[in-house]
Amino acid sequence: MVVAIGSSEISQTFLSYLTDELADTNTGLSGSQIVRITLGYAQQYGVELPHPRYPFDAPNKRTALFENLSQFSGPQQYRILTELIDHPSFSDEKRQQLAQLKLRLVSDYGHLSDATEPQSISDEVAESTRHWLGAFPDCLALYNQALQKYQHKTFQRNVLDDVRLCLEKLLQQVLENQKSLEKQLPTLGQFLKSKGGSKELVNMFNTLLDYYAKYQNSYVKHDDAVIEQEVEFVLEISSWFMKHLARY
Repeated sequence: MVVAIGSSEISQTFLSYLTDELADTNTGLSGSQIVRITLGYAQQYGVELPHPRYPFDAPNKRTALFENLSQFSGPQQYRILTELIDHPSFSDEKRQQLAQLKLRLVSDYGHLSDATEPQSISDEVAESTRHWLGAFPDCLALYNQALQKYQHKTFQRNVLDDVRLCLEKLLQQVLENQKSLEKQLPTLGQFLKSKGGSKELVNMFNTLLDYYAKYQNSYVKHDDAVIEQEVEFVLEISSWFMKHLARY
């Protein structure tokens, strides 16, 4: 799916696909739930629905949900869809299936959210890091993706996955190798020394990066045990690492 940058609408194709999953015959929302939920949003936004009551005049509940949601604006659809995906009536198995769709929704249409400010990460840190990553487009794309997920408070593990991969790719490009993050420490130390870095800076940088890699392996890469309160710290220290490395 190709999404126009800054598009003010969710594509009809993606909306149809997502509503098919939300109103799946066996695991999705019921017809009465679809009417009740969308009618609540319609009253809030002053929207007229083609299917305001149940039973509805539609061939199936998927069509009813799609046609009701089609009456809302892009930003309104974004809010409704993100909340519908988290509806408490879904089973844990269904939530796992919907998680990937929510990831696509946030990645492609997060700009439609009214949550325009990051939770806490400094704008200055984020913008400065973006600036220095400009020479590394694939890294910049990953960094922007991580910030977007963090901004909209979704997929905390994915936020840290993205920044870890971003840092690893940046190191590979700066150091001109294909080593994993954990195996970069000796090469990185030599590189920093060759660029005039002080012994103390080299030692501090390597120590921090060593603990960073161990943290990711313990809490993110293997165990899926992200501590929500620590996400901001890891995102910011990742930003500082990348901003410093991208300058060379």
